[in-house]
Amino acid sequence: MPLQLQHALWCLLFVSQTLGACSQPSPAFPLPDYSKHQSIFRDTLQKIQNELESIVANKTYDTTAFSIEVTSSKQALWSSFHTAKDRDALRPGVVQVNGDSVYRIASITKTFTTLGVLQQHAAGHLSLDDSIDTYLTELKGPQSGSIPWKDITLRSLASQLSGLPRDWSRGGRLTQLPDPTKLGLPPPNNSASLPHCYAYDEYKPCSEADLIMAVKNLTPLFAPNAKSTYSNIAFELLGLVLTKVTGMPYEEYISSSILGPIGMSATTFITPADSVAVLPKNESSYFSIDAGVQNPTGGLYSTSSDLSLYLRYILTHYNGLHTGSNWLQPASFSTGSSSYYGMPWEIYRTPTLFPYRSLPVTFFNKGGELPGYVSIITLAPEYDLGITILVGGNATLLPKLVEAVSVPLIEAADKVAGLELKDRYTGTYTATDLNSTLTLAYTPAKGLYVGRWISNGTDFLSTLSQIFPGAMDDGAWLQVLPTLLYVDEERHRGERWRALPVPAGRGERTGVWDDFCVTDIDGVMYDGRPLNEVVFWEEEVELTAFRVRLGKFKGVVEEDVGERLVTQQEN
Repeated sequence: MPLQLQHALWCLLFVSQTLGACSQPSPAFPLPDYSKHQSIFRDTLQKIQNELESIVANKTYDTTAFSIEVTSSKQALWSSFHTAKDRDALRPGVVQVNGDSVYRIASITKTFTTLGVLQQHAAGHLSLDDSIDTYLTELKGPQSGSIPWKDITLRSLASQLSGLPRDWSRGGRLTQLPDPTKLGLPPPNNSASLPHCYAYDEYKPCSEADLIMAVKNLTPLFAPNAKSTYSNIAFELLGLVLTKVTGMPYEEYISSSILGPIGMSATTFITPADSVAVLPKNESSYFSIDAGVQNPTGGLYSTSSDLSLYLRYILTHYNGLHTGSNWLQPASFSTGSSSYYGMPWEIYRTPTLFPYRSLPVTFFNKGGELPGYVSIITLAPEYDLGITILVGGNATLLPKLVEAVSVPLIEAADKVAGLELKDRYTGTYTATDLNSTLTLAYTPAKGLYVGRWISNGTDFLSTLSQIFPGAMDDGAWLQVLPTLLYVDEERHRGERWRALPVPAGRGERTGVWDDFCVTDIDGVMYDGRPLNEVVFWEEEVELTAFRVRLGKFKGVVEEDVGERLVTQQEN
């Protein structure tokens, strides 16, 4: 092959790796095992607990309670609970907050509705790409509004891409003011056409008929799939779809098909007893309100322990709920350059957690808020972590708790993952019948990388620089990254990894287009095999394109370049 063509192929593969500000490639490690290196986690969790106690010492939060739990896909890892110091004397609620204390979780309910739709899609009873009026045929009839129901799919509803307004019955609080004119508003004169339920009628539950009548009078905010905007109506309609295709009430389906199988025995649409309820002072009345047809968008009650079970289920199943869909993938942009909507996840991706490298961390979140209650569930799948934070009382506490818990937790998880990389994969691997050696090293800044590579007597790192000019210039390193796949998927044997050049100075911005990054992992082949594939077999490394297996060296290496590089970096 001509060198010009080889260079072109290399550039095609690694163009995203050489554009200045692109973040380091991820995932950078297999899922951490939190049963190892427990002292790191233990020390971090104690620091988090100290910070939480410092935050709630402020009298601003005397009437506020919280429940926080952290879990991996395998087990609960940590929890922290706080009981409000100042509670209502007539309706105090639970005496001591713990993992079984019940909160309204509001819009976190949307994830359960979406999961129900995904289940029915997998069963073949509906299609995500069908229009909503396929199942709610009453939307095909005459309407006073102008929403194009035939163009709105179930997928766009679940992804906040329907273009529908936010609410139809929850926006009536200003109308109920004694004198709206004091706020500069005109006197209300449209009361006859407003729904006679929920916020417009002392929180009387709305019915399916109320919902259908109301939405047929609405106009869209945007054309379907044109722009994301938050809509509660979207999930109320999805709840009706579940009722239609399953032949059972929405609440019964969610309870029997999701809550029961997962073991979420305390999660319910029925108002729990005050003895287990977190009841914020002066706002406890909302705890008992029946959401009616709006249950699919925000009607559930739950506990932090139940939600930990739920997050463990998601961490285990999110990429296998049905063919062709990863539940956690983004579907559209939200406000800001690092925020996205999924189905219905609110996704945040940031490369700012680690001062020593620009590795991005992605948080998949769903928040919820109702009067007196604010909550969030958060998934960090690359670290195999799920976080539940439930707050009853002052809503300003939640963002402080999110920052205090998530940031040091991910930092600790990253250290655990790094130590496991070092323990399991670093070292020198040699061939028995060839002059071939591969030394793998680890530093927090570089991850797992190639410290030295001799292939049949040739320094292959130098060869890379000669054959593919620019790939290894200016301090670049060859990082080894997991694909999380196996040669033998059934027995999880033969871990497939890929080696990618990573330029030094990653994350430094000098131009507007520095953040434009394209992922292209597999562009260079040799003799029909991927040049950059590395397969780990117990105590061996297989270099696929080189048709060689290297055994992990057990003796003393006179000059272990990889380990020397590690020591220099850490010092």
